[in-house]
Formats: sequence, structure tokens, C-alpha cells
Amino acid sequence: MNPRKGHRIAALSDALSQHRILHVKTAAQLLGVSEMTVRRDVSANADQFAFFGGHIVPASDVESDNPYELSRAADSHAAAKRQACSHAIEYIHDDDTIFFDCGTTVPYLVDLLPDHYHLTAICYALNIAERLTRKPNVRLVMLGGLYHSASASFSGSAGLETLDALGINVAFLSAAGVDSRRGATCAHFHEAEIKRKAMSRAQKNILLVDSSKIGKLKPAFFSDLQSFDAVITEDGLKDFPE
Repeated sequence: MNPRKGHRIAALSDALSQHRILHVKTAAQLLGVSEMTVRRDVSANADQFAFFGGHIVPASDVESDNPYELSRAADSHAAAKRQACSHAIEYIHDDDTIFFDCGTTVPYLVDLLPDHYHLTAICYALNIAERLTRKPNVRLVMLGGLYHSASASFSGSAGLETLDALGINVAFLSAAGVDSRRGATCAHFHEAEIKRKAMSRAQKNILLVDSSKIGKLKPAFFSDLQSFDAVITEDGLKDFPE
């Protein structure tokens, strides 16, 4: 390994030890090289690093036999997720306080936020927080607790107590399953409690999913569909029978 590349690998390793997750673009800016060079470095050092959708994480964070993994889900139905978010952005206004759920759909919504909007953003997932930090006028509230690597999210009483102290204009919720009779469900039980708490604090609750989730049922229930002010897919507003 040449000295320059060795320095990049060491610098990337140091950055991940502090942040645990970095977007490829952020890593490229940090190292002063192209994104393609970063991707080559990561691929050539699979024992140290792994791709997590469009992010880089320590290899140990994705060495798991089975989870719903953010790394696998991130690129699934990407176009539909992006289109759904393009319909949802109209619910966000300057000076709002917004709750952003975890998962792989909501990041596309964050990317669409106008840079001139002044927002207070609440989240509990690293991939969401990392994108929000790129927005110049966003004040970020990060809910902490126990880290869950499969979804890059946190849970715990401290985060729930923080939500109790906040007023939320709009909460954007994600789901791994949406069934007309059995409601909105997710794959991880720790997420359900946070989703319910955020919904209870919000003036408006928006369920944001791509249509591949419709008709699916996952183990952790968090809401009936009637509790959402809108359910949005890539086709726009989705209606369900009462």
C-alpha cells in the first residue's frame, strides 16, 4: 500500500471511530479525493469497511446473519421511495418542527428539503441525522439511547422523554408493512414505541411508504391507518377503507 493510500485508510478509520457512519460524499470531502477513489478504498479494505446504502460503516456493523438490514433495503425500490417523498415535501414549511422516522425512504425526503428553510428536525437514526447535518438551516435534535446496528437507530427512555418535551408540526413515519385491516407495522420492536410517541406529539402524521409495502405485515404494530392524516406512496395519496 502506498503511503498516500495508507494515510487515507487511517483517516477514514479515525473518522468512523468518531461518527460510526459517513456518507460517501462526506468521506470524499474529508479525504480530499473523488467519491470513486473512496469507493475503491472501501472495496479494497472489506475487512475494515462496508457500504451501508450510500454510506460507509465499520465492517463489523454489517456482519450479521439475518437482519432487516439498512444496507440491503437502501437500494430497494429507490425510485419509488424518491417519488413518494416528492409528493410529501409539500407538507413541510419554513420554521416547522419535523420528526423524521428511521429507514430507507425518509432520507430521500431530507434530500429534498430546501436549503433556505429554517427547521427543527428530530430523528433517532444515524443515516437520517447525517443527511440533516448537510442542511445549513436545520437545528437537529438527535434522540439517543441504545444503538441498533441493523437499522442504524437508537432507542431508550431518554429519547422518549425528549419527545415528551417537544412540539411537532409534522411527523413522517415509515413502515415495513401496511395492511388495511392490521395497520402499520415495522420489523423492529424498539422502533414501534418511538413511532407511537412521536405520533402522539405531532399535529399531523404522515405515513410515507413505497407501494411494495402495501399488503405486508411485520411483527411490530405501531398504528392503525386511521391515525394518519395522509398515507403517501409513489402514486401520491393512498386511500384505505374505513
